[in-house]
Amino acid sequence: MSNDWQDLVVGARMAVDQEFTERVRGSSLSNSQWGLVMTAVEFDIEDAADPENARIVADTSKLEHVLPEMQNVDDQMAMGGGGARGQSNDSGSVVGGIKDALGLGSDDDGDEELEAEATQLADEYADALQSHLEDEGKWESVRRAAADD
Repeated sequence: MSNDWQDLVVGARMAVDQEFTERVRGSSLSNSQWGLVMTAVEFDIEDAADPENARIVADTSKLEHVLPEMQNVDDQMAMGGGGARGQSNDSGSVVGGIKDALGLGSDDDGDEELEAEATQLADEYADALQSHLEDEGKWESVRRAAADD
């Protein structure tokens, strides 16, 4: 599959990245974690040939590959005092670190929560990108390019 439509949205993605910064700050993900999410997520246009139903969607199937590194970034921030994340559970806290060292902590719940939030943010980003393209009058040409791919 060609990426012609993705080449058309580079400028829009940069604008949406800037606008989306506030949304990321309002989440429990750090900027570093969000950067990892964006390396794992691919965007597609679903139903590109159908002008009424076409929409940008986030393919988050590869998120599982960056989850361990997202946890590492979180742990490093907690240890380094850069705790930009609000810690609502023991993950990343001193108590959480002790539990993990003793084998009493389970990263599964943390990973699932992290993956769920990353997926939600990626979906919101896809919506924001499409809205931006629509507002700029570029959605139709991007949709057509995706349909031609």
